[in-house]
Amino acid sequence: MREYILRRLVSMVPVLFIVSLVSFGLLYVLPGDPALAILGENGSPERYQALRRELGLDQPLYMQYASWLGRTLSGDLGKSVRTNEPVADILWRRVPVSLYFGIAGLLCGIAIGLPAAIISAIRPGTRLDLFGTVMALGGVAIPSFWQALLFMYVFAVMLRWLPPSGYTSPFVDPVMSAKMLFMPAVVLGTHSAAVIMRQGRSALIEVLEQDYITTARAKGLREKVVVGAHGLKNALIPVVTILGLQIGNLVSGAAVTETVFAIPGVARAAVDAISFRDYPVLQGAIILLTASVIIANLLTDLTYGYLDPRIRYR
Repeated sequence: MREYILRRLVSMVPVLFIVSLVSFGLLYVLPGDPALAILGENGSPERYQALRRELGLDQPLYMQYASWLGRTLSGDLGKSVRTNEPVADILWRRVPVSLYFGIAGLLCGIAIGLPAAIISAIRPGTRLDLFGTVMALGGVAIPSFWQALLFMYVFAVMLRWLPPSGYTSPFVDPVMSAKMLFMPAVVLGTHSAAVIMRQGRSALIEVLEQDYITTARAKGLREKVVVGAHGLKNALIPVVTILGLQIGNLVSGAAVTETVFAIPGVARAAVDAISFRDYPVLQGAIILLTASVIIANLLTDLTYGYLDPRIRYR
Protein backbone atom coordinates (compact mmCIF):
# COMPACT_ATOMS: atom_id res chain seq x y z
CA MET A 1 0.00 0.00 0.00
CA ARG A 2 2.75 2.46 0.90
CA GLU A 3 4.64 1.72 -2.30
CA TYR A 4 1.47 2.23 -4.32
CA ILE A 5 0.76 5.58 -2.67
CA LEU A 6 4.37 6.64 -3.19
CA ARG A 7 4.22 5.75 -6.89
CA ARG A 8 0.98 7.66 -7.29
CA LEU A 9 2.48 10.70 -5.58
CA VAL A 10 5.51 10.53 -7.85
CA SER A 11 3.25 10.25 -10.90
CA MET A 12 1.65 13.53 -9.85
CA VAL A 13 4.90 15.38 -10.56
CA PRO A 14 4.82 15.26 -14.39
CA VAL A 15 1.11 16.10 -14.38
CA LEU A 16 1.67 19.17 -12.23
CA PHE A 17 4.66 20.11 -14.39
CA ILE A 18 2.53 20.06 -17.54
CA VAL A 19 -0.18 22.03 -15.79
CA SER A 20 2.43 24.58 -14.70
CA LEU A 21 3.50 25.00 -18.33
CA VAL A 22 -0.09 25.53 -19.40
CA SER A 23 -0.92 27.93 -16.59
CA PHE A 24 2.25 29.93 -17.22
CA GLY A 25 1.45 30.01 -20.92
CA LEU A 26 -1.81 31.78 -20.09
CA LEU A 27 0.29 34.89 -19.59
CA TYR A 28 0.80 35.01 -23.36
CA VAL A 29 -2.43 33.41 -24.56
CA LEU A 30 -4.90 35.66 -22.78
CA PRO A 31 -5.35 39.14 -24.22
CA GLY A 32 -4.07 42.18 -22.38
CA ASP A 33 -0.96 43.18 -20.51
CA PRO A 34 -0.65 42.99 -16.70
CA ALA A 35 1.44 46.17 -16.58
CA LEU A 36 -1.05 48.04 -18.73
CA ALA A 37 -3.93 46.68 -16.62
CA ILE A 38 -2.28 48.03 -13.46
CA LEU A 39 -1.41 51.46 -14.84
CA GLY A 40 -4.52 52.01 -16.93
CA GLU A 41 -4.66 54.20 -19.99
CA ASN A 42 -3.12 57.21 -18.21
CA GLY A 43 0.21 55.53 -17.43
CA SER A 44 3.32 57.03 -18.99
CA PRO A 45 5.55 54.93 -21.31
CA GLU A 46 8.42 55.26 -18.83
CA ARG A 47 6.32 53.98 -15.94
CA TYR A 48 4.99 51.20 -18.16
CA GLN A 49 8.48 49.95 -19.04
CA ALA A 50 9.62 50.25 -15.43
CA LEU A 51 6.66 48.19 -14.25
CA ARG A 52 7.34 45.52 -16.86
CA ARG A 53 10.90 45.26 -15.56
CA GLU A 54 9.59 45.07 -12.00
CA LEU A 55 7.23 42.24 -12.92
CA GLY A 56 9.93 40.46 -14.92
CA LEU A 57 7.96 40.71 -18.18
CA ASP A 58 10.96 42.07 -20.06
CA GLN A 59 12.94 38.83 -19.59
CA PRO A 60 12.98 35.93 -22.08
CA LEU A 61 10.15 33.44 -21.76
CA TYR A 62 12.25 30.58 -20.44
CA MET A 63 13.80 32.79 -17.75
CA GLN A 64 10.37 33.98 -16.65
CA TYR A 65 9.14 30.39 -16.41
CA ALA A 66 12.22 29.18 -14.54
CA SER A 67 11.94 32.04 -12.07
CA TRP A 68 8.19 31.49 -11.57
CA LEU A 69 8.58 27.71 -11.18
CA GLY A 70 11.36 28.13 -8.62
CA ARG A 71 9.24 30.48 -6.54
CA THR A 72 6.21 28.20 -6.84
CA LEU A 73 8.15 25.15 -5.63
CA SER A 74 9.28 27.14 -2.60
CA GLY A 75 5.68 28.08 -1.80
CA ASP A 76 5.87 31.61 -3.16
CA LEU A 77 3.09 32.03 -5.73
CA GLY A 78 3.91 35.66 -6.28
CA LYS A 79 1.81 38.73 -5.61
CA SER A 80 -1.46 39.85 -7.07
CA VAL A 81 -0.95 42.53 -9.70
CA ARG A 82 -4.26 44.07 -8.64
CA THR A 83 -3.92 44.21 -4.84
CA ASN A 84 -0.18 43.53 -4.38
CA GLU A 85 -1.17 40.86 -1.84
CA PRO A 86 0.60 37.48 -1.75
CA VAL A 87 -1.30 34.99 -3.89
CA ALA A 88 -0.81 32.25 -1.28
CA ASP A 89 -2.64 34.37 1.31
CA ILE A 90 -5.51 35.09 -1.11
CA LEU A 91 -6.00 31.42 -1.95
CA TRP A 92 -5.50 30.25 1.63
CA ARG A 93 -8.45 32.38 2.77
CA ARG A 94 -10.64 31.02 -0.02
CA VAL A 95 -9.83 27.31 0.29
CA PRO A 96 -12.12 26.71 3.33
CA VAL A 97 -14.99 28.42 1.52
CA SER A 98 -14.58 26.23 -1.57
CA LEU A 99 -14.29 23.10 0.57
CA TYR A 100 -17.41 24.07 2.49
CA PHE A 101 -19.56 24.40 -0.61
CA GLY A 102 -17.83 21.61 -2.55
CA ILE A 103 -18.30 19.00 0.18
CA ALA A 104 -21.88 20.13 0.67
CA GLY A 105 -22.52 19.77 -3.06
CA LEU A 106 -20.98 16.29 -3.14
CA LEU A 107 -23.00 15.15 -0.11
CA CYS A 108 -26.12 16.58 -1.68
CA GLY A 109 -25.43 14.61 -4.86
CA ILE A 110 -24.94 11.39 -2.88
CA ALA A 111 -28.02 12.00 -0.71
CA ILE A 112 -30.21 12.46 -3.79
CA GLY A 113 -28.59 10.10 -6.30
CA LEU A 114 -27.91 7.00 -4.20
CA PRO A 115 -31.42 6.51 -2.74
CA ALA A 116 -32.89 7.17 -6.20
CA ALA A 117 -30.58 4.52 -7.66
CA ILE A 118 -31.62 1.96 -5.03
CA ILE A 119 -35.33 2.60 -5.52
CA SER A 120 -35.03 2.36 -9.31
CA ALA A 121 -32.90 -0.81 -9.11
CA ILE A 122 -35.24 -2.77 -6.85
CA ARG A 123 -38.28 -1.68 -8.89
CA PRO A 124 -37.10 -1.58 -12.52
CA GLY A 125 -39.67 -0.66 -15.13
CA THR A 126 -42.07 0.91 -12.66
CA ARG A 127 -43.26 4.51 -12.59
CA LEU A 128 -40.73 5.31 -9.88
CA ASP A 129 -37.96 3.99 -12.10
CA LEU A 130 -39.23 6.03 -15.04
CA PHE A 131 -39.52 9.14 -12.90
CA GLY A 132 -35.96 8.69 -11.59
CA THR A 133 -34.64 8.18 -15.11
CA VAL A 134 -36.32 11.35 -16.38
CA MET A 135 -34.99 13.34 -13.42
CA ALA A 136 -31.48 11.98 -14.00
CA LEU A 137 -31.56 12.97 -17.67
CA GLY A 138 -32.76 16.41 -16.67
CA GLY A 139 -30.02 16.75 -14.09
CA VAL A 140 -27.36 15.98 -16.67
CA ALA A 141 -28.86 18.24 -19.33
CA ILE A 142 -29.67 21.35 -17.31
CA PRO A 143 -26.94 24.03 -17.39
CA SER A 144 -25.59 25.00 -13.98
CA PHE A 145 -25.88 28.75 -14.56
CA TRP A 146 -29.52 28.47 -15.66
CA GLN A 147 -30.41 26.30 -12.68
CA ALA A 148 -28.66 28.76 -10.34
CA LEU A 149 -30.57 31.73 -11.79
CA LEU A 150 -33.83 29.78 -11.64
CA PHE A 151 -33.27 28.92 -7.97
CA MET A 152 -32.47 32.53 -7.16
CA TYR A 153 -35.65 33.72 -8.87
CA VAL A 154 -37.90 31.15 -7.18
CA PHE A 155 -36.47 30.90 -3.65
CA ALA A 156 -35.04 34.41 -3.24
CA VAL A 157 -37.21 36.70 -5.39
CA MET A 158 -40.63 35.03 -5.49
CA LEU A 159 -40.82 33.11 -2.21
CA ARG A 160 -38.18 35.12 -0.30
CA TRP A 161 -37.19 32.06 1.70
CA LEU A 162 -33.45 32.32 1.10
CA PRO A 163 -30.89 35.08 0.53
CA PRO A 164 -30.05 35.42 -3.17
CA SER A 165 -26.28 35.25 -2.84
CA GLY A 166 -23.28 35.74 -0.60
CA TYR A 167 -21.41 33.79 2.04
CA THR A 168 -21.53 33.71 5.82
CA SER A 169 -19.19 31.55 7.86
CA PRO A 170 -20.95 28.77 9.81
CA PHE A 171 -18.88 29.82 12.82
CA VAL A 172 -20.35 33.32 12.69
CA ASP A 173 -24.02 32.62 11.97
CA PRO A 174 -24.89 28.93 11.43
CA VAL A 175 -28.51 29.59 10.45
CA MET A 176 -27.70 32.23 7.84
CA SER A 177 -24.80 30.13 6.60
CA ALA A 178 -27.13 27.14 6.08
CA LYS A 179 -29.57 29.33 4.15
CA MET A 180 -26.81 30.62 1.89
CA LEU A 181 -25.48 27.08 1.45
CA PHE A 182 -28.71 25.45 0.26
CA MET A 183 -29.00 26.74 -3.31
CA PRO A 184 -25.30 26.47 -4.28
CA ALA A 185 -25.08 22.97 -2.78
CA VAL A 186 -28.11 21.73 -4.72
CA VAL A 187 -26.84 23.29 -7.94
CA LEU A 188 -23.42 21.70 -7.47
CA GLY A 189 -24.91 18.35 -6.52
CA THR A 190 -27.55 18.10 -9.25
CA HIS A 191 -25.25 16.81 -11.99
CA SER A 192 -23.47 14.47 -9.58
CA ALA A 193 -26.80 13.10 -8.33
CA ALA A 194 -27.95 12.38 -11.88
CA VAL A 195 -24.76 10.51 -12.79
CA ILE A 196 -24.72 8.60 -9.49
CA MET A 197 -28.34 7.59 -9.98
CA ARG A 198 -27.84 6.19 -13.48
CA GLN A 199 -24.55 4.43 -12.72
CA GLY A 200 -25.72 3.13 -9.35
CA ARG A 201 -28.96 1.81 -10.80
CA SER A 202 -27.18 -0.12 -13.54
CA ALA A 203 -24.58 -1.55 -11.15
CA LEU A 204 -27.13 -2.56 -8.51
CA ILE A 205 -29.43 -4.25 -11.05
CA GLU A 206 -26.48 -6.29 -12.29
CA VAL A 207 -25.44 -7.26 -8.74
CA LEU A 208 -28.97 -8.25 -7.71
CA GLU A 209 -29.00 -10.82 -10.52
CA GLN A 210 -25.95 -12.67 -9.16
CA ASP A 211 -26.18 -16.16 -7.66
CA TYR A 212 -25.13 -15.12 -4.15
CA ILE A 213 -28.04 -12.68 -4.02
CA THR A 214 -30.40 -15.50 -4.98
CA THR A 215 -28.85 -17.63 -2.23
CA ALA A 216 -29.29 -14.87 0.33
CA ARG A 217 -32.95 -14.54 -0.59
CA ALA A 218 -33.38 -18.33 -0.43
CA LYS A 219 -32.10 -18.28 3.14
CA GLY A 220 -35.04 -16.09 4.06
CA LEU A 221 -33.15 -12.84 4.59
CA ARG A 222 -35.18 -9.67 4.44
CA GLU A 223 -34.97 -7.68 1.22
CA LYS A 224 -33.44 -4.73 3.06
CA VAL A 225 -30.62 -6.95 4.29
CA VAL A 226 -30.11 -8.52 0.86
CA VAL A 227 -29.91 -5.16 -0.89
CA GLY A 228 -28.11 -3.20 1.82
CA ALA A 229 -25.63 -5.71 3.22
CA HIS A 230 -24.98 -7.97 0.22
CA GLY A 231 -25.81 -6.04 -2.92
CA LEU A 232 -25.12 -2.38 -2.30
CA LYS A 233 -21.51 -2.70 -1.18
CA ASN A 234 -20.47 -4.52 -4.35
CA ALA A 235 -22.48 -2.12 -6.49
CA LEU A 236 -20.71 0.88 -4.95
CA ILE A 237 -17.37 0.25 -6.71
CA PRO A 238 -18.42 1.83 -10.04
CA VAL A 239 -20.27 4.52 -8.09
CA VAL A 240 -17.07 5.43 -6.24
CA THR A 241 -15.32 5.70 -9.60
CA ILE A 242 -18.00 8.12 -10.74
CA LEU A 243 -17.63 10.10 -7.52
CA GLY A 244 -13.91 10.48 -8.16
CA LEU A 245 -14.62 11.78 -11.64
CA GLN A 246 -17.28 14.12 -10.28
CA ILE A 247 -14.66 15.97 -8.24
CA GLY A 248 -13.43 17.47 -11.48
CA ASN A 249 -16.97 18.41 -12.47
CA LEU A 250 -17.50 20.02 -9.07
CA VAL A 251 -14.37 22.10 -9.59
CA SER A 252 -15.49 23.25 -13.04
CA GLY A 253 -19.06 23.77 -11.86
CA ALA A 254 -17.84 25.75 -8.87
CA ALA A 255 -16.56 28.46 -11.22
CA VAL A 256 -20.12 29.07 -12.43
CA THR A 257 -21.79 28.56 -9.05
CA GLU A 258 -19.39 30.73 -7.07
CA THR A 259 -19.70 33.50 -9.65
CA VAL A 260 -23.51 33.48 -9.81
CA PHE A 261 -23.96 33.24 -6.04
CA ALA A 262 -21.07 35.64 -5.24
CA ILE A 263 -19.19 33.05 -3.17
CA PRO A 264 -15.59 34.07 -2.34
CA GLY A 265 -14.02 30.70 -3.23
CA VAL A 266 -10.95 29.64 -5.20
CA ALA A 267 -12.86 29.23 -8.47
CA ARG A 268 -14.32 32.72 -8.06
CA ALA A 269 -10.80 34.05 -7.53
CA ALA A 270 -9.75 32.46 -10.83
CA VAL A 271 -12.70 34.00 -12.67
CA ASP A 272 -12.00 37.44 -11.18
CA ALA A 273 -8.32 37.05 -12.07
CA ILE A 274 -9.26 36.52 -15.71
CA SER A 275 -11.42 39.65 -15.69
CA PHE A 276 -8.68 41.80 -14.12
CA ARG A 277 -5.81 40.02 -15.96
CA ASP A 278 -4.35 39.11 -12.59
CA TYR A 279 -2.12 36.32 -13.90
CA PRO A 280 -0.36 35.30 -10.66
CA VAL A 281 -3.69 34.63 -8.94
CA LEU A 282 -4.97 32.72 -11.97
CA GLN A 283 -1.83 30.59 -12.16
CA GLY A 284 -1.92 29.80 -8.46
CA ALA A 285 -5.62 28.89 -8.57
CA ILE A 286 -5.08 26.53 -11.51
CA ILE A 287 -2.23 24.73 -9.73
CA LEU A 288 -4.28 24.42 -6.54
CA LEU A 289 -7.42 23.14 -8.26
CA THR A 290 -5.41 20.63 -10.31
CA ALA A 291 -3.69 19.26 -7.20
CA SER A 292 -7.07 18.88 -5.45
CA VAL A 293 -8.47 16.82 -8.35
CA ILE A 294 -5.39 14.56 -8.42
CA ILE A 295 -5.53 13.96 -4.67
CA ALA A 296 -9.27 13.22 -4.87
CA ASN A 297 -8.62 10.60 -7.57
CA LEU A 298 -5.96 9.00 -5.37
CA LEU A 299 -8.36 8.79 -2.44
CA THR A 300 -10.94 7.25 -4.77
CA ASP A 301 -8.52 4.50 -5.79
CA LEU A 302 -7.71 3.76 -2.16
CA THR A 303 -11.42 3.39 -1.37
CA TYR A 304 -11.65 0.42 -3.74
CA GLY A 305 -9.68 -1.74 -1.31
CA TYR A 306 -12.20 -1.11 1.45
CA LEU A 307 -15.20 -1.93 -0.73
CA ASP A 308 -13.63 -5.03 -2.30
CA PRO A 309 -10.96 -6.83 -0.21
CA ARG A 310 -9.93 -8.81 -3.30
CA ILE A 311 -8.34 -5.69 -4.77
CA ARG A 312 -4.60 -5.55 -4.16
CA TYR A 313 -2.39 -2.53 -4.79
CA ARG A 314 0.90 -3.29 -6.51
